[in-house]
Amino acid sequence: MGKEEVYRIAVPTPFPVGDVNMYLVKGDCLTLVDAGVKTEEAWHVFKRQLNELGYEPADIEQVVLTHHHPDHVGLLDYLPESLPVIAHPKAQRWISKDPQFLAWHGMYFERFLIECGIDAAFLPSLPNFRRSLRYSCERSLTTAVCEGDRIDGLAGWTVLETPGHAQSHIVLYREKDGLMIGGDHLLATVSSNPLLEPPDEGETDRPKPLLQYNDSLRKLLRYEITTIVTGHGDDVTAVPELVEKRLAKQKERADQVLEMLKHGPMTVFDVCRRLFPTVYEKEFLLTMSETVGQLDYLEDIGAVTKRKEGSSYLFYEAVGSR
Repeated sequence: MGKEEVYRIAVPTPFPVGDVNMYLVKGDCLTLVDAGVKTEEAWHVFKRQLNELGYEPADIEQVVLTHHHPDHVGLLDYLPESLPVIAHPKAQRWISKDPQFLAWHGMYFERFLIECGIDAAFLPSLPNFRRSLRYSCERSLTTAVCEGDRIDGLAGWTVLETPGHAQSHIVLYREKDGLMIGGDHLLATVSSNPLLEPPDEGETDRPKPLLQYNDSLRKLLRYEITTIVTGHGDDVTAVPELVEKRLAKQKERADQVLEMLKHGPMTVFDVCRRLFPTVYEKEFLLTMSETVGQLDYLEDIGAVTKRKEGSSYLFYEAVGSR
Protein backbone atom coordinates (compact mmCIF):
# COMPACT_ATOMS: atom_id res chain seq x y z
CA MET A 1 0.00 0.00 0.00
CA GLY A 2 1.52 3.31 -1.07
CA LYS A 3 1.19 6.87 0.10
CA GLU A 4 -1.35 7.55 -2.66
CA GLU A 5 -3.85 5.50 -0.65
CA VAL A 6 -3.79 7.94 2.27
CA TYR A 7 -6.08 10.86 1.45
CA ARG A 8 -6.22 14.17 3.30
CA ILE A 9 -9.55 15.77 4.13
CA ALA A 10 -9.34 19.28 5.63
CA VAL A 11 -12.30 20.81 7.46
CA PRO A 12 -12.69 24.24 9.09
CA THR A 13 -12.64 24.74 12.87
CA PRO A 14 -13.73 27.65 15.07
CA PHE A 15 -10.27 27.69 16.68
CA PRO A 16 -7.30 29.99 15.92
CA VAL A 17 -5.34 27.04 14.52
CA GLY A 18 -7.65 26.98 11.47
CA ASP A 19 -8.43 23.88 9.43
CA VAL A 20 -7.87 20.42 10.84
CA ASN A 21 -6.72 17.51 8.70
CA MET A 22 -8.36 14.09 8.73
CA TYR A 23 -7.01 11.13 6.78
CA LEU A 24 -8.82 8.40 4.88
CA VAL A 25 -6.72 5.24 4.63
CA LYS A 26 -7.78 2.72 2.01
CA GLY A 27 -6.44 -0.52 3.42
CA ASP A 28 -8.01 -3.85 4.28
CA CYS A 29 -10.88 -1.75 5.52
CA LEU A 30 -11.68 1.92 4.98
CA THR A 31 -10.25 3.77 7.99
CA LEU A 32 -10.72 7.39 8.98
CA VAL A 33 -7.90 8.79 11.11
CA ASP A 34 -9.26 11.63 13.27
CA ALA A 35 -12.76 13.01 13.06
CA GLY A 36 -12.72 16.77 12.81
CA VAL A 37 -14.76 19.17 14.91
CA LYS A 38 -18.47 19.05 15.68
CA THR A 39 -19.96 21.81 13.55
CA GLU A 40 -22.44 21.65 10.70
CA GLU A 41 -19.93 23.41 8.46
CA ALA A 42 -17.24 20.82 9.14
CA TRP A 43 -19.71 17.99 8.51
CA HIS A 44 -20.79 19.39 5.14
CA VAL A 45 -17.18 20.03 4.05
CA PHE A 46 -16.21 16.53 5.17
CA LYS A 47 -19.05 14.88 3.22
CA ARG A 48 -18.22 16.89 0.09
CA GLN A 49 -14.53 15.95 0.13
CA LEU A 50 -15.36 12.34 0.96
CA ASN A 51 -17.72 12.25 -2.00
CA GLU A 52 -14.98 13.63 -4.26
CA LEU A 53 -12.92 10.59 -3.27
CA GLY A 54 -15.80 8.33 -4.24
CA TYR A 55 -17.13 7.52 -0.75
CA GLU A 56 -20.03 8.23 1.58
CA PRO A 57 -19.84 8.39 5.39
CA ALA A 58 -21.54 4.98 5.54
CA ASP A 59 -18.54 3.47 3.69
CA ILE A 60 -16.17 4.19 6.60
CA GLU A 61 -15.48 1.01 8.54
CA GLN A 62 -13.51 2.28 11.53
CA VAL A 63 -12.10 5.47 13.07
CA VAL A 64 -8.69 5.85 14.70
CA LEU A 65 -8.06 8.93 16.87
CA THR A 66 -4.57 10.36 17.29
CA HIS A 67 -5.76 12.15 20.46
CA HIS A 68 -8.84 13.37 22.24
CA HIS A 69 -8.90 17.12 21.50
CA PRO A 70 -12.27 18.40 20.22
CA ASP A 71 -11.01 19.33 16.75
CA HIS A 72 -9.96 15.72 16.20
CA VAL A 73 -13.01 13.86 17.51
CA GLY A 74 -16.16 15.98 17.10
CA LEU A 75 -17.61 14.47 13.94
CA LEU A 76 -17.87 11.09 15.64
CA ASP A 77 -21.29 12.31 16.77
CA TYR A 78 -22.34 12.53 13.11
CA LEU A 79 -21.11 9.05 12.23
CA PRO A 80 -22.97 5.78 12.94
CA GLU A 81 -22.92 4.70 16.59
CA SER A 82 -21.96 1.20 15.50
CA LEU A 83 -18.69 2.42 13.96
CA PRO A 84 -15.62 1.07 15.79
CA VAL A 85 -13.59 3.81 17.51
CA ILE A 86 -9.92 3.11 18.25
CA ALA A 87 -7.60 5.28 20.37
CA HIS A 88 -5.29 5.37 23.37
CA PRO A 89 -7.11 4.39 26.58
CA LYS A 90 -6.63 7.89 28.01
CA ALA A 91 -8.90 9.28 25.30
CA GLN A 92 -11.94 7.48 26.70
CA ARG A 93 -12.64 9.82 29.64
CA TRP A 94 -12.57 12.81 27.30
CA ILE A 95 -14.56 11.56 24.33
CA SER A 96 -17.23 10.05 26.61
CA LYS A 97 -17.38 13.27 28.66
CA ASP A 98 -17.16 11.17 31.79
CA PRO A 99 -18.84 13.27 34.50
CA GLN A 100 -16.68 11.98 37.34
CA PHE A 101 -13.52 12.81 35.43
CA LEU A 102 -14.74 16.27 34.41
CA ALA A 103 -15.66 17.04 38.02
CA TRP A 104 -12.21 15.87 39.15
CA HIS A 105 -10.60 17.97 36.40
CA GLY A 106 -12.39 21.09 37.61
CA MET A 107 -11.56 20.55 41.28
CA TYR A 108 -7.93 19.74 40.59
CA PHE A 109 -7.29 22.79 38.43
CA GLU A 110 -9.04 25.16 40.81
CA ARG A 111 -6.55 24.15 43.51
CA PHE A 112 -3.68 24.11 41.05
CA LEU A 113 -4.38 27.61 39.70
CA ILE A 114 -4.51 29.05 43.21
CA GLU A 115 -1.13 27.43 43.86
CA CYS A 116 0.10 29.05 40.62
CA GLY A 117 -0.63 32.49 42.08
CA ILE A 118 -4.15 33.29 40.92
CA ASP A 119 -6.47 34.90 43.45
CA ALA A 120 -9.46 32.61 44.08
CA ALA A 121 -11.78 35.57 43.53
CA PHE A 122 -10.72 35.73 39.88
CA LEU A 123 -11.30 32.04 39.11
CA PRO A 124 -14.95 32.43 38.00
CA SER A 125 -13.91 34.99 35.37
CA LEU A 126 -11.29 32.73 33.76
CA PRO A 127 -12.08 30.91 30.50
CA ASN A 128 -13.67 27.53 31.23
CA PHE A 129 -12.07 24.55 29.52
CA ARG A 130 -15.53 23.02 29.08
CA ARG A 131 -16.45 25.64 26.49
CA SER A 132 -14.40 23.84 23.87
CA LEU A 133 -16.03 20.51 24.73
CA ARG A 134 -19.18 21.57 22.89
CA TYR A 135 -17.15 20.90 19.72
CA SER A 136 -16.19 17.44 20.97
CA CYS A 137 -18.28 14.27 20.96
CA GLU A 138 -19.95 11.87 23.34
CA ARG A 139 -18.81 8.41 22.33
CA SER A 140 -16.96 5.45 23.78
CA LEU A 141 -13.89 3.60 22.60
CA THR A 142 -14.38 0.23 20.99
CA THR A 143 -10.68 -0.67 21.15
CA ALA A 144 -7.83 0.83 23.18
CA VAL A 145 -4.35 0.74 21.64
CA CYS A 146 -0.91 1.37 23.10
CA GLU A 147 2.76 1.38 22.12
CA GLY A 148 3.62 -1.22 19.48
CA ASP A 149 0.07 -2.32 18.77
CA ARG A 150 -1.20 -3.13 15.29
CA ILE A 151 -4.72 -2.26 14.22
CA ASP A 152 -6.93 -4.70 12.37
CA GLY A 153 -7.59 -3.45 8.86
CA LEU A 154 -4.43 -1.29 8.79
CA ALA A 155 -1.80 -3.77 7.67
CA GLY A 156 1.76 -2.52 8.09
CA TRP A 157 0.95 0.34 10.48
CA THR A 158 2.25 0.45 14.07
CA VAL A 159 0.97 2.54 16.97
CA LEU A 160 3.56 4.72 18.72
CA GLU A 161 2.75 6.58 21.93
CA THR A 162 3.74 10.27 21.76
CA PRO A 163 2.39 11.98 24.91
CA GLY A 164 2.93 15.70 25.41
CA HIS A 165 0.46 17.67 23.35
CA ALA A 166 -2.12 15.34 24.91
CA GLN A 167 -1.79 12.45 27.33
CA SER A 168 -3.70 10.31 24.83
CA HIS A 169 -1.57 11.19 21.81
CA ILE A 170 -0.49 8.42 19.43
CA VAL A 171 0.87 8.35 15.89
CA LEU A 172 0.69 5.66 13.20
CA TYR A 173 3.95 4.62 11.51
CA ARG A 174 4.40 2.54 8.36
CA GLU A 175 7.93 1.18 8.31
CA LYS A 176 7.78 0.04 4.67
CA ASP A 177 7.87 3.57 3.25
CA GLY A 178 8.50 5.70 6.36
CA LEU A 179 5.09 7.37 6.30
CA MET A 180 3.67 8.61 9.60
CA ILE A 181 0.19 9.91 10.37
CA GLY A 182 1.24 12.30 13.08
CA GLY A 183 -1.77 14.12 14.49
CA ASP A 184 -0.55 17.25 16.25
CA HIS A 185 2.77 15.85 17.39
CA LEU A 186 5.04 17.69 14.93
CA LEU A 187 3.56 20.45 12.79
CA ALA A 188 5.32 22.12 9.89
CA THR A 189 4.95 25.82 10.73
CA VAL A 190 3.93 26.08 14.39
CA SER A 191 5.05 24.39 17.56
CA SER A 192 2.51 22.10 19.22
CA ASN A 193 1.38 23.16 22.67
CA PRO A 194 2.02 20.59 25.41
CA LEU A 195 -1.22 21.06 27.34
CA LEU A 196 -1.78 20.65 31.07
CA GLU A 197 -3.95 17.75 32.18
CA PRO A 198 -4.71 16.54 35.69
CA PRO A 199 -3.21 13.40 37.19
CA ASP A 200 -5.42 10.33 37.36
CA GLU A 201 -7.90 10.59 40.20
CA GLY A 202 -6.28 9.49 43.44
CA GLU A 203 -2.77 10.35 42.23
CA THR A 204 -0.87 13.44 43.38
CA ASP A 205 1.82 13.91 40.73
CA ARG A 206 0.50 15.66 37.63
CA PRO A 207 1.90 14.84 34.18
CA LYS A 208 4.66 17.16 32.99
CA PRO A 209 3.65 17.59 29.34
CA LEU A 210 6.61 19.62 28.08
CA LEU A 211 9.09 17.05 29.39
CA GLN A 212 6.96 14.31 27.83
CA TYR A 213 6.74 16.24 24.58
CA ASN A 214 10.51 16.67 24.35
CA ASP A 215 10.97 12.95 24.91
CA SER A 216 8.32 12.19 22.28
CA LEU A 217 10.05 14.50 19.79
CA ARG A 218 13.37 12.75 20.35
CA LYS A 219 11.61 9.42 19.91
CA LEU A 220 10.93 10.33 16.26
CA LEU A 221 14.68 10.36 15.62
CA ARG A 222 14.77 6.60 16.20
CA TYR A 223 12.66 5.95 13.10
CA GLU A 224 13.31 6.28 9.38
CA ILE A 225 10.53 8.75 8.64
CA THR A 226 10.16 10.04 5.11
CA THR A 227 6.98 12.08 5.59
CA ILE A 228 4.66 13.02 8.43
CA VAL A 229 1.15 13.92 7.37
CA THR A 230 -0.03 16.28 10.07
CA GLY A 231 -3.15 17.33 11.91
CA HIS A 232 -2.83 20.94 10.77
CA GLY A 233 -1.11 22.41 7.75
CA ASP A 234 1.42 20.86 5.39
CA ASP A 235 3.36 17.62 5.50
CA VAL A 236 6.69 17.45 7.32
CA THR A 237 9.57 15.84 5.40
CA ALA A 238 12.81 17.03 7.05
CA VAL A 239 11.94 15.47 10.38
CA PRO A 240 15.33 15.47 12.19
CA GLU A 241 15.96 19.11 11.30
CA LEU A 242 12.52 20.22 12.49
CA VAL A 243 12.81 18.23 15.71
CA GLU A 244 16.12 19.94 16.51
CA LYS A 245 14.61 23.32 15.65
CA ARG A 246 11.68 22.76 18.00
CA LEU A 247 13.94 21.59 20.84
CA ALA A 248 16.26 24.58 20.36
CA LYS A 249 13.33 27.01 20.40
CA GLN A 250 12.01 25.46 23.56
CA LYS A 251 15.39 25.83 25.29
CA GLU A 252 15.51 29.46 24.17
CA ARG A 253 12.15 30.12 25.82
CA ALA A 254 13.30 28.36 29.01
CA ASP A 255 16.42 30.52 29.10
CA GLN A 256 14.18 33.58 28.86
CA VAL A 257 12.20 32.40 31.88
CA LEU A 258 15.39 31.68 33.81
CA GLU A 259 16.59 35.23 33.25
CA MET A 260 13.32 36.53 34.73
CA LEU A 261 13.76 34.38 37.82
CA LYS A 262 17.31 35.59 38.40
CA HIS A 263 15.78 38.90 39.47
CA GLY A 264 13.73 37.28 42.23
CA PRO A 265 11.13 34.61 43.04
CA MET A 266 7.94 34.57 40.97
CA THR A 267 4.71 32.60 40.88
CA VAL A 268 3.67 30.71 37.74
CA PHE A 269 1.09 33.41 37.04
CA ASP A 270 3.71 36.15 37.41
CA VAL A 271 5.86 34.41 34.81
CA CYS A 272 2.90 33.81 32.51
CA ARG A 273 1.94 37.49 32.47
CA ARG A 274 5.52 38.48 31.74
CA LEU A 275 5.87 35.94 28.93
CA PHE A 276 2.50 36.60 27.32
CA PRO A 277 1.41 40.10 28.35
CA THR A 278 -0.99 40.65 25.46
CA VAL A 279 -2.57 37.19 25.10
CA TYR A 280 -2.59 35.41 28.46
CA GLU A 281 -6.18 36.42 29.23
CA LYS A 282 -7.50 35.37 25.82
CA GLU A 283 -5.46 32.14 25.58
CA PHE A 284 -5.31 31.29 29.25
CA LEU A 285 -4.94 27.50 29.07
CA LEU A 286 -2.34 27.64 26.31
CA THR A 287 -0.21 30.30 27.99
CA MET A 288 -0.39 28.73 31.45
CA SER A 289 0.46 25.32 29.99
CA GLU A 290 3.48 26.83 28.22
CA THR A 291 4.61 28.61 31.39
CA VAL A 292 4.28 25.57 33.63
CA GLY A 293 6.12 23.55 30.99
CA GLN A 294 9.10 25.89 30.97
CA LEU A 295 9.27 25.84 34.78
CA ASP A 296 9.06 22.04 34.78
CA TYR A 297 11.92 21.97 32.29
CA LEU A 298 14.09 24.33 34.34
CA GLU A 299 13.37 22.40 37.52
CA ASP A 300 14.23 19.13 35.77
CA ILE A 301 17.68 20.40 34.75
CA GLY A 302 18.31 21.83 38.23
CA ALA A 303 18.20 25.50 37.19
CA VAL A 304 15.29 26.50 39.46
CA THR A 305 13.73 25.43 42.73
CA LYS A 306 10.21 25.89 44.04
CA ARG A 307 9.00 26.62 47.56
CA LYS A 308 6.08 27.72 49.70
CA GLU A 309 6.62 30.15 52.54
CA GLY A 310 3.59 30.87 54.67
CA SER A 311 1.35 31.13 51.63
CA SER A 312 -0.77 28.93 49.42
CA TYR A 313 1.18 30.28 46.45
CA LEU A 314 4.12 28.37 45.01
CA PHE A 315 7.21 30.42 44.14
CA TYR A 316 9.97 29.56 41.71
CA GLU A 317 13.47 31.00 41.92
CA ALA A 318 16.72 30.56 40.05
CA VAL A 319 19.30 28.38 41.76
CA GLY A 320 21.94 30.61 43.38
CA SER A 321 19.91 33.80 42.95
CA ARG A 322 19.73 34.63 46.65
